[in-house]
Amino acid sequence: MHSKVILVVIDGLAWQVAHDGMGYLQGLREAGLASLYRLECALPSLSRPLYECILTGVPPVESGIVHNDVVRLTSQESIFSLARTGGRKTAAAAYHWVSELYNRAPYDAVRDRFTDDATLPIQHGVFYHCDDYPDDHLLVDAESLRRRHDPDFLLIHPMNVDDAGHRYGLDSSQYRNAGRRFDKLLSAYLPHWLAEGYQVLVTSDHGMNNDRTHGGLLPEERQVPLFLLGNRFSHCHEAPVRQTELCGIVADLLGLSHNKQRNPELLA
Repeated sequence: MHSKVILVVIDGLAWQVAHDGMGYLQGLREAGLASLYRLECALPSLSRPLYECILTGVPPVESGIVHNDVVRLTSQESIFSLARTGGRKTAAAAYHWVSELYNRAPYDAVRDRFTDDATLPIQHGVFYHCDDYPDDHLLVDAESLRRRHDPDFLLIHPMNVDDAGHRYGLDSSQYRNAGRRFDKLLSAYLPHWLAEGYQVLVTSDHGMNNDRTHGGLLPEERQVPLFLLGNRFSHCHEAPVRQTELCGIVADLLGLSHNKQRNPELLA
């Protein structure tokens, strides 16, 4: 079966902040319309390595993307390349490191910020390069891509939660409120996506600590949420989930042939 998929990766969102502060998503869970899982991210708990982990299923120590300053194209098979090979259409509204991993490196804003090229793994993209790029703008970018190109797979990657964490730390109202704001913004889009048959995954790459950073083993750095929404999911709350399985889950939803780690317990 082939379903369209939207993957939302909220950069830097720690599990506890998502669990306690994202009232709209939690309301959907209480209504039986979503499920919530706690994941432990791979190590190191850094952004670029974990984009690669989520989008290829390969942990950083195997992919070689082990810190944020590794600027090169992936050497792994990603969900974008799998989808393109399988005849699916791809799109992303995301931080420019995603473009550097899967399309072209290094990123050239004039060339790459707005991408429309059927030969690239990410065929349609709007990429940004400032950490304070507003989340509401990013969601408009994503929805515009969705309406114009009708992608089978759409990545949405906002940065304001992570930016607030680096500025103010885990235990700050600014960080918690950035999570709450994105939850509110998402409420304007999710009903439409679900009504059009999309399967939606909302997760994070890593969390945050009180030193205003991340990268290590602290629970607040490693524990991240995964909300699943859509009629293809089993909503089996007891199923264990690993971050390295997300690529395989998306590939299964897209109906793609692959050899990625998978978790059939999550799918109905």
